[in-house]
Amino acid sequence: MVQTAIQLYSLRDIDASLPEVLDLVGDTSFDGVEFAHRVGSDDVDVDAVLEALERNGLESVAAHVGLEALAEEYEAMTELYETLGCETLVVPWLDPEQFASEDAVADTAGRLERVATDLAEDGFDLHYHNHDQEFVSLGEGTAMDELLARAPTVGFEIDLGWARAAGADPVEVVDEHADRISYAHFADADAETMACVELGDGDLDVEAALEAVRRADVEWYVYEHDEPDTPRESLAHGAETLDSFR
Repeated sequence: MVQTAIQLYSLRDIDASLPEVLDLVGDTSFDGVEFAHRVGSDDVDVDAVLEALERNGLESVAAHVGLEALAEEYEAMTELYETLGCETLVVPWLDPEQFASEDAVADTAGRLERVATDLAEDGFDLHYHNHDQEFVSLGEGTAMDELLARAPTVGFEIDLGWARAAGADPVEVVDEHADRISYAHFADADAETMACVELGDGDLDVEAALEAVRRADVEWYVYEHDEPDTPRESLAHGAETLDSFR
């Protein structure tokens, strides 16, 4: 069964508390949310967030957490997301130089694997979320291929829009790595300007990507727009679009 969620980074510019933002999500058809940096800030009342999740029937699908935060604040991060009932943590970004060579990718994969091993012992899964820098050519494939080969316990949260903007074919990427993908980000971008745009307005072949994600039996379809002009309208558009994929 298809389940849909929104990456809350898309709504960061809404002038409201996190529980109030969750109420806005609760007014849509989304089944869950993927947390971003904001939930870990000092001004967020975790109990209020839990109450908002419950009253809106929203699931804590996953959370984007930087690799440095996981390395330097491991206990705080795991305690926070255990409290929120969130068992999947996703590294959302690593700098391009960490994918610039085979040695760099090997080092990156080693860091991810070490964190993934620690997290697994504490009941969490670790995934990696791509942008465009991971799809540089490396050997016979891409840096993303090399990373997944070298980090076998790390899941792959594919961002379909960024993969397309990088020049990759998202369908081929999903087909090749289907067994590693439980979360797919439905996002879009202009491949020429590398600007984030509304889903359906960029270069992503949404229907082809959707068919690939369906073939892969991906569990969660996650909507994201990195830079929406009107976040509330983007929220409504994302919910309506992903709801049509069910």
